[in-house]
Amino acid sequence: MIMASQSQIEANRRNACQSTGPRSAAGKKRAAKNALRHGLCASFQVTALQAKLVDKLAQQIAGASTERLVRELAREVAIATFDLARVRRVKTALIQHELALGSAAPPGPASWKHELRFCEVAVRVSTWPPLVAPDDLSETMLSVEERTAEAVRRALPELLTLDRYEARAIGQRNRALRSLLQLKAEQRYPQQE
Repeated sequence: MIMASQSQIEANRRNACQSTGPRSAAGKKRAAKNALRHGLCASFQVTALQAKLVDKLAQQIAGASTERLVRELAREVAIATFDLARVRRVKTALIQHELALGSAAPPGPASWKHELRFCEVAVRVSTWPPLVAPDDLSETMLSVEERTAEAVRRALPELLTLDRYEARAIGQRNRALRSLLQLKAEQRYPQQE
């Protein structure tokens, strides 16, 4: 292992003093909302109804067991299951929003400058995009599958962000399930000493 020299340590300390995060009020306000963007970092139980649903699922998972540890692990599984369902609902809603919001038509020019440049090139080269006759409009209609694929493509950056939350919920659920199954197996088949 290589040790940092005294000059490196001093340089790191000077740099650390300069990197204090956002300084403006707007930057601080924006950074404060980072964890709440999707609301998926927050603890699941928000309402009494949701707490009852978690308790009901935990009861089903724990079964007839009255052991405290089994109940706690069952509750962890239930919370992670609801977190996972919540992430998947957000992902589905995002795709549905994109599907309802836009069409699958190829994107047009980004600004009027691009539009003007496109027209200038078209005039110079004497090639214009073919016009679509009213009779041919039915051929340009996209299928449901194509529109859905386009909506997913548009939502992809946000979906990739949501994958992190989904992976976390899956990991929490699987860890709690493994612990619960291991505990039940140990109870069923105690080790002989």
